[in-house]
Amino acid sequence: MKNPSVLLYRLGNFFYRNNLTFIATLITWLNRFVFAVFVPSSATIGANFRLAYWGLGVVIHTRTVIGDNCLICQNVTIGRNFGSQGVPRLGNDVYVGAGSAIFGDITIGDNVIIGANSVVNKDVPSNSVVAGNPFRIIASDRKLKYYELDNPSA
Repeated sequence: MKNPSVLLYRLGNFFYRNNLTFIATLITWLNRFVFAVFVPSSATIGANFRLAYWGLGVVIHTRTVIGDNCLICQNVTIGRNFGSQGVPRLGNDVYVGAGSAIFGDITIGDNVIIGANSVVNKDVPSNSVVAGNPFRIIASDRKLKYYELDNPSA
């Protein structure tokens, strides 16, 4: 079954893009109360976006930009920093581990893995693995995408 919280986001985003913001807002709040996920219809999210465990506890800022093929695990917060108006931009093929916080006017590059419970408040280069609080770069030469790691033929 497709993830219902992502399907509700897509429906709300359709209404948002067609200037039916009241309906889009209602759908955002329906998602919030039914699935305990705040993925606003105004966020820009690419194709093949997935939320682990239907997005339980996920909070995404209204102006966040997320690329294609991203997976966000449960209890992740993506938002702005205190006093800053900028919000994170996630590239393509990004995996965000459970309990992580990504905040501020930063860019997460393509093909990045963010480990569980990490706090990311600075730019992350493409093809990296980061983890920790504060985060540090563990690897910077990734070739495979996170979803190719489970495929033994890759």
